[in-house]
Amino acid sequence: MAEAVERALEEKRHLIVEAGTGTGKTLAYLLPVILSGKRVIISTGTKNLQEQLFYKDIPFLENILGELRVCYMKGRNNYLCREKLYQLTDQPILTGLEEIDQYRKISEWEKLTETGDRAELSELPENSALWHKLDARTEACTGQKCPQFDRCFITEMHRRAVESDIIIVNHHLFFADLAIRQQTEEAGGVGILPEFSAVIFDEAHELEDVAGSYFGVTVSNLRFDDLARDTEITLRMKNALSAAVVQACANLRERSQFFFGLLPQGDSRFAFTTRNEFMEENGDEFLSVMNAITRLATELDLMPQKPEEVFNLVRRANELQAQLQFIMESRDKNTVFWIERRGSGGGRGKQNVFLQATPIDVSQLLKQTLFENVETAVLTSATLAVSGNFDYVRKRVGLDHAREMVVPSHFDYNQQALLYVPPDMPDPRSEQFPRIAADKIRRVLECSQGRAFCLFTSYNLMNDVYERLLGELDYPMLLQGSAPKNALLDEFRITPNAVLFGTSSFWQGVDVQGEQLSCVIIDRLPFMVPNDPVVAARINAINSDGGNAFFDYQVPAAVITLKQGFGRLIRSLKDRGVLVLLDNRIRTQRYGKVFLESLPNYKRSTDLADVEFFFGLR
Repeated sequence: MAEAVERALEEKRHLIVEAGTGTGKTLAYLLPVILSGKRVIISTGTKNLQEQLFYKDIPFLENILGELRVCYMKGRNNYLCREKLYQLTDQPILTGLEEIDQYRKISEWEKLTETGDRAELSELPENSALWHKLDARTEACTGQKCPQFDRCFITEMHRRAVESDIIIVNHHLFFADLAIRQQTEEAGGVGILPEFSAVIFDEAHELEDVAGSYFGVTVSNLRFDDLARDTEITLRMKNALSAAVVQACANLRERSQFFFGLLPQGDSRFAFTTRNEFMEENGDEFLSVMNAITRLATELDLMPQKPEEVFNLVRRANELQAQLQFIMESRDKNTVFWIERRGSGGGRGKQNVFLQATPIDVSQLLKQTLFENVETAVLTSATLAVSGNFDYVRKRVGLDHAREMVVPSHFDYNQQALLYVPPDMPDPRSEQFPRIAADKIRRVLECSQGRAFCLFTSYNLMNDVYERLLGELDYPMLLQGSAPKNALLDEFRITPNAVLFGTSSFWQGVDVQGEQLSCVIIDRLPFMVPNDPVVAARINAINSDGGNAFFDYQVPAAVITLKQGFGRLIRSLKDRGVLVLLDNRIRTQRYGKVFLESLPNYKRSTDLADVEFFFGLR
């Protein structure tokens, strides 16, 4: 693999590599990148993998090769804004003792930190409302005109990036940069990242979804509330808040609240197929909210002596107006328009509403903005191939001309793992499935003595099975949502015979080695929800184009997800364990063959006695 990456960099070619768990793919791309002398971006699926590269793999190589010029970058909201912190010192806007305590800790840390990265603040809660007031997101940034510009953590991060040969980012930051470059193309395409010759995508199976979210547009009632609140707070701090601006902010809140209240009702995520009818019935209310944005921007523009922050507020207002207009009036055929309703706010049952526009097919966007503009792109993951080829991933991301390579794992899957598919399971969509699944899981866990991940494709089924097994099992049971993900993982690692019940976030990027994890149970083949608005739009587009969406899109996507889930079990040469799939369709349906062809060479069985034998009970 290292030689293939080296050739790709030398010959300015693209490369796709599936490298199984334990093959050392990180070193296989890092070494040729270092030797190339080019500036290379390494983009990872998660911040955890980013930090593993920077704090573990790079220091290991530096011990051998000497000092390397490497940095890592995260999104701006991960960093502290010193100017915001100092402004808050002068005019504290803190609510409750918890925020006051957090503020004191952040102030002390600011004097010592070199990076300003919130990851250093391990005791700060993930959902800290105070951090949102202090982070360095773009909305309030005045750039070079800020009094703290030279001491700014973002300035320092960019400085390190310009001086580095290797820049480690995550996919979200990479595609945020790509989207900004596309939007500012006429101005020279200035982005977040410095210019680079090549990019390595680790965990490349996530590219389509991440790219889709960044090439899309989202407008929510929260963005209107945030704009009004930030305008008032900023101008109050500068002693520049006029009655006219206060009135414009109140008008914006009122008009946006009314407009979002008129949007169609529905559960969670649903397609906004009635945009035309909505605009015919509520065109005046749409114009009212657009006029409210114009009024606020105009009042800010008319201020005689503008603080620097005002220009940012005007830019935000104009951007919000343009994006709302696009979502409500665009006729772009490659975009699906949909609505998402999330949670409730303030204990009053209030839902936040998100208007979304997402590209249906990102392949041409990626081809034009990425693959045609970079010398070398290397896509790698333990799960990219379906039935031994890369047709699916190439088509989905628009990578026409690339060398391909499958690097098999050196694990002896036939000896280390058993795949058990119970032959008597009903269809996963049937009413009796949860009851029979719970019973089957109990019997398997008694064989493995806990030490298992139970992974589900839905929260409802996870909670249902968890409730059925509560009191039935003699092993500690951990449930996703009862604590932060990392806390649950740490507890699983140190608790003998624990069983963890989880959904999608535990299917990938989780590494538990040794006997502590000896069994992975998956409820059903992980097909995407077909009525999800984005998935449904992609299915319709493929079928309308003469393709077969089920075999071209839904089956390959489910194969990659299943490989990810099963990949949690065997993480080293010493690991042994049983994989359980409670879905007989892998044996009985024609498409089941695609799944079996794509999985490693596990020993397979439909007999629970073989599970008992594997764990030494027979």
